[in-house]
Amino acid sequence: MANLSSKSKKAIAVSNSSEEKPCKMGIRDRVDFILEEMLKEFPDPPIPLDHKDAYTLLVAVLLSAQCTDERVNQVTPALFSLADNPIDMAKVPVEDILSIVRPCGLGPQKAKAISGLSNILTEKYGGQVPSTLEELEALPGVGHKTAQVVMAQAFGEPSFPVDTHIHRLAQRWGLTNGKSVQQTEKDLKRLFPKETWNRLHLQIIYYGRAYCNARTKCDGSENACPACPRLNAGRKLPRKTKKA
Repeated sequence: MANLSSKSKKAIAVSNSSEEKPCKMGIRDRVDFILEEMLKEFPDPPIPLDHKDAYTLLVAVLLSAQCTDERVNQVTPALFSLADNPIDMAKVPVEDILSIVRPCGLGPQKAKAISGLSNILTEKYGGQVPSTLEELEALPGVGHKTAQVVMAQAFGEPSFPVDTHIHRLAQRWGLTNGKSVQQTEKDLKRLFPKETWNRLHLQIIYYGRAYCNARTKCDGSENACPACPRLNAGRKLPRKTKKA
């Protein structure tokens, strides 16, 4: 057998090493794989909060803070039977709103916010919900995420609201360092095409609920979510994530 040069031996060693170690996915490959996986799992994700227009969506999203969508959907029928538009809601005493929304948690704050924003919408916007992020964020009880949900789901404007599921999965999938929700939103908007944002944020929420909750060990094994063996191949320890 011919003697191998040190250069040839090094090349063989590198080749063998690459066969033994799983190949890490580049960021573009990750993005493409996630888009394909989300489309396969949830091709047409519905809006999880029951509503009939921009106003009822705005109120439902406000109520969903630190509350499950399921609970909100149980509460809003009674609330909207009382008043389903800003003009009528502005006439309802805060105490009456509170008696209905209390099960959603943070009842006093949410009831006061619903009353306050209804008055503003009535007096300043003629009973209509404004369609700009800045105007929405100026309303009582409406933060950046709530405003983005309304922009995306009521007005069809490209937005990427980041909730706890998206913040967690974006870290587990190697898309962001998770330093903050704001950083996660910035990274996701940079990585994914704008035309995918509105559907993708819903797809990731549903995916997180179905496969990758906070207790799931994201370690690249077959026991983790379906995407984990590809996105976290070769990991020896589960990914650690920062909370929203």
